[in-house]
Amino acid sequence: MSIKVLYFASLKDRVGRSGDELICEMPLTVIELWQRVNPNILMPETLLAAINMEYVGLEAAVRDGDEVAFFPPVTGG
Repeated sequence: MSIKVLYFASLKDRVGRSGDELICEMPLTVIELWQRVNPNILMPETLLAAINMEYVGLEAAVRDGDEVAFFPPVTGG
């Protein structure tokens, strides 16, 4: 299973890279994916995630070929 992971805005600075490519054999949720690619960084409580450009909950299943993007909360004014 191949998954492309992208980080945006302040998350890119926090993890020190703009993305990852993960190869694994078992299905993962978004939370498990974060823990796998960032084992030493706690997942922010207000993290937003998208699978293939659609926002999803953190318990959503990630499948082979998916692109998962992580965002800090967006504010505006």
